[in-house]
Amino acid sequence: MWHWFVKGGPVMWPLLACSVIAVAVILERLVFWIRERRAQDPPRIHKLLHLTERGLFEECVPAAQGTQDPVARIILNGLSHHHFSLEGALEVAVNAELRRMKRYLGVLDTLITVAPLLGIFGTVTGILVAFGALEGRIPDPKIVASGIAQAVITTVAGLAIAIPTVVAYNYFCAKVEEAASDISTHVTNFQILYQKGKAKHAGES
Repeated sequence: MWHWFVKGGPVMWPLLACSVIAVAVILERLVFWIRERRAQDPPRIHKLLHLTERGLFEECVPAAQGTQDPVARIILNGLSHHHFSLEGALEVAVNAELRRMKRYLGVLDTLITVAPLLGIFGTVTGILVAFGALEGRIPDPKIVASGIAQAVITTVAGLAIAIPTVVAYNYFCAKVEEAASDISTHVTNFQILYQKGKAKHAGES
């Protein structure tokens, strides 16, 4: 492996950096989504919605304390500020959760573009090395072969980084969209039940 790395020329170093960053981000995002799945707490969300529907807003706050479920955190934030601006509090909480889920996806998106471009750059420099050797009166076949090897290796390396990275990027984007849809459904349901609970609370008063 090191032999091929050396043959790829200096462009292999930035390609190596790209591969390390890509692997680190992919592993971090995988761990993140595993934790998110474990943090899901449907019974607690159901309890919060039930209390909201009954107009027991003050009981919802202690019931949601300490939760790691993103939907429950959003509902908690809304209920904590419902006297002032329920919709504003929900919007802020939703945006915070989505930012957390989209973290580092921009890095993967950049690597998807940069890695193949670095591969092409290595291809061009390798071809230039080969052509430079051919310009002499007696072409050196070793230099020509070295230039061609550099061109091929960097191209392969760039694609080898970009292909799995784009697969991972699309997977994580799909996870974000799925989570966003789930959050939107729960938030809309919560707002409906909040209005129902608010009317019931006002009627009892």
